[in-house]
Amino acid sequence: MEETYKDRTSLMKGAKDIAKEVKRQAVKKVNKAVDKAQDGYTQRSYNRFQDEEDDDDYYVQGGNYGVEANDDEGSSEATEGHDEDDEIYEGEYQGIPNMGQGKDGMVAFGQPMRDEYKDRHELETERKADEEELAQQYELIIQECGHGRFQWALFFVLGMALMADGVEVFVVGFVLPSAETDMCIPNSGSGWLGDIVYLGMMVGAFFWGGLADKVGRRQSLLICMSVNGFFAFLSSFVQGYGFFLFCRLFSGFGIGGAVPTVFSYFSEVLAREKRGEHLSWLCMFWMIGGIYASAMAWAIIPHYGWSFSMGSAYQFHSWRVFVIVCALPCVSSVVALTFMPESPRFLLEVGKHDEAWMILKQIHDTNMRARGQPEKVFTVNRIKTPKQIDELIEIESDTGTWYRRCFVRIRTELYGIWLTFMRCFNYPVKDNTIKLTAVWFTLSFGYYGLSVWFPDVIKHLQSDEYASRVKHFHNEEVSHFVFNFTLENQIHSNGEYINDRFIMMKFKSVTFEDSLFKNCVFEDITSLNTYFRNCTFVNTTFYNTDLEQYKFVNSELINCTFFHIRTGCQISFDDDYSAYWIYFVNFLGTLAVLPGNIVSALLMDRIGRLTMLGGSMVLSGISCFFLWFGTSESMMIGMLCLYNGLTISAWNSLDVITVELYPTDRRATGFGFLNALCKAAAVLGNLIFGSLVGITKAIPILLASTVLVCGGLVGLRLPDTRTQVLM
Repeated sequence: MEETYKDRTSLMKGAKDIAKEVKRQAVKKVNKAVDKAQDGYTQRSYNRFQDEEDDDDYYVQGGNYGVEANDDEGSSEATEGHDEDDEIYEGEYQGIPNMGQGKDGMVAFGQPMRDEYKDRHELETERKADEEELAQQYELIIQECGHGRFQWALFFVLGMALMADGVEVFVVGFVLPSAETDMCIPNSGSGWLGDIVYLGMMVGAFFWGGLADKVGRRQSLLICMSVNGFFAFLSSFVQGYGFFLFCRLFSGFGIGGAVPTVFSYFSEVLAREKRGEHLSWLCMFWMIGGIYASAMAWAIIPHYGWSFSMGSAYQFHSWRVFVIVCALPCVSSVVALTFMPESPRFLLEVGKHDEAWMILKQIHDTNMRARGQPEKVFTVNRIKTPKQIDELIEIESDTGTWYRRCFVRIRTELYGIWLTFMRCFNYPVKDNTIKLTAVWFTLSFGYYGLSVWFPDVIKHLQSDEYASRVKHFHNEEVSHFVFNFTLENQIHSNGEYINDRFIMMKFKSVTFEDSLFKNCVFEDITSLNTYFRNCTFVNTTFYNTDLEQYKFVNSELINCTFFHIRTGCQISFDDDYSAYWIYFVNFLGTLAVLPGNIVSALLMDRIGRLTMLGGSMVLSGISCFFLWFGTSESMMIGMLCLYNGLTISAWNSLDVITVELYPTDRRATGFGFLNALCKAAAVLGNLIFGSLVGITKAIPILLASTVLVCGGLVGLRLPDTRTQVLM
């Protein structure tokens, strides 16, 4: 009996499963027929829009997606409300059409199959088809909105954020010598500041780029720029080197999200024929940031008289003022971003149709009013939105503690960013990601490596020239003399100084060897790179000097007294020529990219992105061989300007190609990953090229030329995106 009962139960269960499957397949076929009919209607509507686009009477006669034109209406203001009878006017948004109403009458078998009964592959296929349709429709809508006041306003707002990124890169090099001297950092700890900032920028680029694809471009950019501004200001006031590194780490973490988010944001409000040119103009703000940082460093840092102190515990020197001034572009961008809307392309991607429609209408009306054509009406009333695929998110119940819920939420968001990143290596963008990785790495390695190598070589040439001009004094015998002038770049050997007074003096790169000081007085002394080696001091008084014990190397002090010794590291290099020279060299190197920026912007849409990218990288690699002839400071500066001018076109075209090759749901994530790789390659290039300064020219030249030429050839294998819509 039991076996008969089990067989009967299994038979009934199998019959029910078969019936459910038959019903599912039938409903699926009907739904496909309904969707096909509706897609045909949508396509016919947009074909009519495209055919009538060039008609002079388009906006009057029929440029309306599904709404008849009203010849009696004269202005957009007249169409933005209801009259007393609640009559619907042309151009007024009527909400998302209820697609279920039409299907109820067409599907005789019942309701269409709900998404929860479809497998993942079916949902992703439908979403992909929706995204392709949205890409074509969105391009038409952006063309209808036009290019005008709104895009230019957003251009300057995002330009300030990009300028802040350029400033951050240059701040590291300008502040590093003064900060490490001010905070008494030994040679073993020097150099950490540059590496820690690049580490923060690398992590920040990946994190904020992924977050921009989750919460939106505007919100992600607002948060990351706020983090950068807060920690940049805080770093100018902290005294300890460890806390200073901590602040600059998070400052770099914040600014790391600027580049991927800015380019993703701006590209999504540009029409196809404007995208390449205006993204290239946007790149110019990075150059402006470098010029701004160089000019402020030249104007502020060498003026050490601007500093003040509160006892011996708190010192505020001029380089800290420079750090505050360099944070102003970031603060300005944060304030301006609060008045800008979210990217409508992102809102459509996440299914927020109503918000996207309102922003697109704002763009249209803003541009039309600026053109003096306020009567033109925004004719779009329905935009395709991709099918939303819900992700399974496990959150702790209400009984869990708040910090556990926060931890789970953060973990979920990070996991979502990671999944989006892994999708950058799925078909059909996998090959593009691999090729872009090679191009970004080679360009960053060659550019940043040589950018560090050039100034170091110039400083090495300067130090060699400075050492060649050193003055030697032997067997001096000076007694009852008052020294009250500056001694610089001198070596005194086997001298005797009896009853001499050294008052209000500056010693710069001065060394005393095997000398005797007897009954002498040192008062109000400031020294730099000054040492007493194997010297003897007898009955000598030191008052208000910075001559600490470490400056007396193997020296003997007999019956000597010290009063008011200034301890710590002193910054007092008035009229320091080398500081002005370094800032001036960086200023010229940054200004040299201006012609390359202009050329790339004007030719980006004419000769194409790939030609610009490959040609610029190959020419940059070839120009490296001119370094063989750089035997003087002026020649090395000329080579630096030439190299920077050639590579900037490659950077601009690579930025444009990157945003155009990734779809909207992965655009900022992919860009952020590549920008993080750029920072890693920069650190690697700094280490390798920096270790070769003063050793050989052959290895840096051959290495930079090889990677740049190889990267340019790989870049030529990328697909041409000049004629494609933004996917």
